[in-house]
Amino acid sequence: MNAKRISIYEDLWTAFQIRKEVFVIEQGVPLEDEFNQFDKLNRLCEHILVHYNDQPVGTGRIRFVEGVGKLERICILEPYRKFGLGKIIIQALEERGVSQVKLHGQSQAKGFYIKLGYRTSSNVFIEDGIPHILMLKELNQFHNSFY
Repeated sequence: MNAKRISIYEDLWTAFQIRKEVFVIEQGVPLEDEFNQFDKLNRLCEHILVHYNDQPVGTGRIRFVEGVGKLERICILEPYRKFGLGKIIIQALEERGVSQVKLHGQSQAKGFYIKLGYRTSSNVFIEDGIPHILMLKELNQFHNSFY
């Protein structure tokens, strides 16, 4: 199991396929809502892939918004969800040199994020037809870059 920063478009395309499988096909998010202007390789956003047995099975991204890291599009293909890969994705995204991160977590995953040190910061809201909650985490100032 390992996570790596996406630096080539072939890997970004792989991440898109994972997101399409999880969010569009499995969860019913409209295709036009899943992909946006941040789905590029640039300094506004960084994407990662997580591998299990050398297979890409999960992805996530971080955007930098006013000094805060916003974790987004975190997902793992269904057969691989019980191997601790979500934690690997979150930790890799957290290690990008920011002191605070936030995310819009699906309500059903609230307990997962709490175990990783996040706290809720909103009531439930609907995003893409799915209940979400804003979650925040202050990071240790000694976080080193993962990449």
